[in-house]
Amino acid sequence: MYLIRKYAVDKESGDALLAWLKPFEDFTYRKRGDWRELANHEKLTKSMIPKSGAPYSQDLIDKMVMLIKEELHHFYQVLEIMEEYGIAYESVGSSRYARGMLRHVRTYEPQALIDKLICGAYIEARSCERFAVLAPHVDKRLGDFYISLLRSEARHYQDYLSLAEEIAGADISERVAFFADLEAELILSLDEDFKFHSGAPV
Repeated sequence: MYLIRKYAVDKESGDALLAWLKPFEDFTYRKRGDWRELANHEKLTKSMIPKSGAPYSQDLIDKMVMLIKEELHHFYQVLEIMEEYGIAYESVGSSRYARGMLRHVRTYEPQALIDKLICGAYIEARSCERFAVLAPHVDKRLGDFYISLLRSEARHYQDYLSLAEEIAGADISERVAFFADLEAELILSLDEDFKFHSGAPV
């Protein structure tokens, strides 16, 4: 959502996106509303006005809108499963994992966007890997769900990388390798905050 608003659309479309997202934010961060109502929320479309002067705007909109729709659908599925398992919803803050990588994003464009997309690719790829590892160790209901998620995550990380390469207009393997080293350090070092994306538990 952030990438679309910052890089791809005009202010009016960006404000409309924020308004569309509000029921999800109200539930997630303010615990307002009933999660069941989120399933009936109007569907997000790709009919936004691309920002002039950004040749990659439409591709960014096309890929990110699909990703937003899938991630919010997954969010709703998680809430359904939590209800089945009798687990109450509570907000969980971000881990040091993403923050640790984003801290090294370059500060000038389009390199900043390229770096953010590479970071996004690592987050999705690591999710894919961890769902695959966890799936055999949980009950069938949860395991099947994790398998369905990892297929989406695999596609998402490829979308991030292809967008990054398209925007760069050149080989990005050197930058991918740079973030690989950072990411390896983050997942191998000790971490007091145990989350899905975190380092080794203290």
